[in-house]
Amino acid sequence: MGEIVVAITGASGAIYGKRLLEILQQHNRPTRLVVSHAGEITLQHECEMTKEELAEATGAYLENEKNIGAKSASGSAKIDAVIICPCSGTTLGKMAAGISDNLVTRSAIVAMKERRKLILVPREAPYATVHLENMTKLSSWGSIIIPASPGFYNHPKTIDDLVDFIMARILDHIGMEHQIGKRWTGDEI
Repeated sequence: MGEIVVAITGASGAIYGKRLLEILQQHNRPTRLVVSHAGEITLQHECEMTKEELAEATGAYLENEKNIGAKSASGSAKIDAVIICPCSGTTLGKMAAGISDNLVTRSAIVAMKERRKLILVPREAPYATVHLENMTKLSSWGSIIIPASPGFYNHPKTIDDLVDFIMARILDHIGMEHQIGKRWTGDEI
């Protein structure tokens, strides 16, 4: 079992990346954390914590986003998936253009070339046409796009319920068994 890289970029929704790391820790999955400069600002503003505090709280190995030679960007490292959660429009654009100027984009492009799972969780509203075109391009290259758009059929009661809806989709796509949320059975109607 390889590691999972979780990257937090500057889109609003740092709570999604934080919760993902908490769940992966609960399931004893080794994780590496990369936080972009804009992601640091958002994490501090929305979750009132630093990237160092998040790494310590979740047991994630924190990598420097400026170090494009870090393990997360290695094609030979045992990495099972790269999850950018949340993924900013800027990060989408860089990946769609093949620009790997920091550890987040380098890890993502390496994931694509190595045919690793690459999951992108964009959190913009509304999407500009350029965002949609970049998501289409990245999806056609094998990336999985899971917008931070929670469902309501499970009657969420809290913000945590809304966040966990997205977490369940992510965990499904990396093949992790979980008991998060309620699955649709078809008997609800």
